[in-house]
Amino acid sequence: PTLIKNQPRVSAARMDAVLGVVAQAREAVLARPLLAIALTNAGTACIGFVVYARSQGGVLKVIKRTLFVAAVGTLKTVASGVVSAEQEKIRKKTRDHFLGSIKGERYRVLPTKGMAKDKLIKFMQEESAKETQWRDSKVSGMVYHDGSDVHDVIVESFRAFLTSNPLHPGVFPAVRKMEAEVVQMCVELFHGSEEACGTMTSGGTESNMMAIKAYRDWARATKGITDGEVIKGASAHASFDKACEFLGLRCIEVPVDPVTFQIDVKAVQRAVTANTIAIVGSAVSFSQGVMDDIPALADIALKRGCGLHVDNCLGSLLLPFLPAAGYPVRPFDFRVPGVTSLSADTHKYGYAPKGSSVIMYANNTLRTYQYSVYPDWMGSIYATPGVAGSRPGALIAATWGVMMYLGKEGYTSWATRIMQVVKEIEAGVEAIPELIIQGSPASSVVCFSTTPQSSLSIFNVSDALAKRGWELSLMQYPAGMHICVTQIHTHGDAATRLLQDLRAAIEHVRSAKPGEFKDGVGSIYGMAEQIPDRSMVNDIAVGYLDTLYTA
Repeated sequence: PTLIKNQPRVSAARMDAVLGVVAQAREAVLARPLLAIALTNAGTACIGFVVYARSQGGVLKVIKRTLFVAAVGTLKTVASGVVSAEQEKIRKKTRDHFLGSIKGERYRVLPTKGMAKDKLIKFMQEESAKETQWRDSKVSGMVYHDGSDVHDVIVESFRAFLTSNPLHPGVFPAVRKMEAEVVQMCVELFHGSEEACGTMTSGGTESNMMAIKAYRDWARATKGITDGEVIKGASAHASFDKACEFLGLRCIEVPVDPVTFQIDVKAVQRAVTANTIAIVGSAVSFSQGVMDDIPALADIALKRGCGLHVDNCLGSLLLPFLPAAGYPVRPFDFRVPGVTSLSADTHKYGYAPKGSSVIMYANNTLRTYQYSVYPDWMGSIYATPGVAGSRPGALIAATWGVMMYLGKEGYTSWATRIMQVVKEIEAGVEAIPELIIQGSPASSVVCFSTTPQSSLSIFNVSDALAKRGWELSLMQYPAGMHICVTQIHTHGDAATRLLQDLRAAIEHVRSAKPGEFKDGVGSIYGMAEQIPDRSMVNDIAVGYLDTLYTA
């Protein structure tokens, strides 16, 4: 009664007018019902298209891409021979690049008589000695330790445990013990509680995939979710796309801030649904090396009852030691309530050999969903913690050996030296008028591009750097280039040489003749970034992979 009493009075004339419009609409629908249904469906379709287009970057972008795909589809049909010929040119160029870099005899058939041991070892040493680019500190990431004593520890660890296999812990108890200790040492570094635990894996991709597998099976068992969704930022590693593809999950990608390159937290809030099984945060992202707002993501995960995985594969064992080295780090690990899993590559800033990573969980309940168990197999009860069955125990032993050799003091010392080089490069890039740093480097990655006012292409600058012996990492969306500083850059004057060559490369591009860089690697990246039909880029990438297996 109170609500009715407080409502404004409606005049009889106005009410009659409204009822008249309703009556006319009813008569129109009754007179032409099919038209009414068609208009309703069209309106619904338009609304659906707008919602979809907004999730894909905007209506205009979707229309342009659709028109481009239609046009290219027509061209492919009409001029399939021309398209195939151009794709073959790219494949041949890539194949010539790889095959041309290796001289000498090729082996496509297993020799009848084996090669003598001394000759074989000599051949291995000579081939390895030719790979000088990383030894000259002219690469981004790739090699994380500089050899010397750590190299000796790895080699001797391999020698001692070459035949070991953690699939058989009764036969190889030392390796079982080492793996458990590597995991527990990492749990302590990332401030896990007494319940925190984990496993070792073959690398960051498997670590991330195992986390997503655990969330999928957990959500299915405890919530009945059969169509799980994983939310990640556009800057999150592609291994999460791969994990969702392998595991039959839907990968929901949200944008990042165009200035900070952190994941858009508000977009994450909007993207969470009843089917969300996990949110992914980067600490740090591969492209720009920035850290997402992990506490904000954790708050969303707690409120919505889903997992939060922190991808620390690149941050690795560098981030935990930055505070002791004098570089503050925002909260990102198990100290943040709501963080339920975290991956860290021990083969990066743990300085272990390639093939070593750790996936950690806040509790054992979640870890059990990572396992694969088949109790009814004829061959016995089969249970493995990850993807692989047999695993190289020598890798585990080498990881354990390096961690024990360096200790917290060693890791802190190396972190200090790496960050000194990072800050030198960051300051040097900021002093170059044509360049701008993307985001705010949180650890070892410095990503930069040409300024909006510059007419220079960062891809051409990359090619000009390559002519000076450098191989840095190229980015897209937006175009950029980064260097991931490792221990190999802390010796000599790597930062000074890079900055000098970077300035020279910019001048080279500015004064280059038209078409000078049209055949460079950068030109392929630049072309690929501008193609709306990603299936064409996919074809180029597939051709690249094919050439890697040309013997």
